[in-house]
Amino acid sequence: MRVARARSILRSLGEEIRERRKQRNLSQEVLAHQAGVHTNVVGRLERGIYNPSVLILLAIATKLNTSLFDLFAGAAKRQ
Repeated sequence: MRVARARSILRSLGEEIRERRKQRNLSQEVLAHQAGVHTNVVGRLERGIYNPSVLILLAIATKLNTSLFDLFAGAAKRQ
């Protein structure tokens, strides 16, 4: 996969996570704590500069009351 395309996908995924987090009135700190990750992980993920593992995405999706499929579908719509 080309680097530019990968960065675009990560940015879209980050935007989707940010929007869903804000819809639930969660701060980055609270989401990170609930998902068991460092606050920096959520911030970097939302900015599209972090390529997370599936397990991290699953933890975040779970705390956002959504599925990985829905996160990726939302990110795909942003492409």
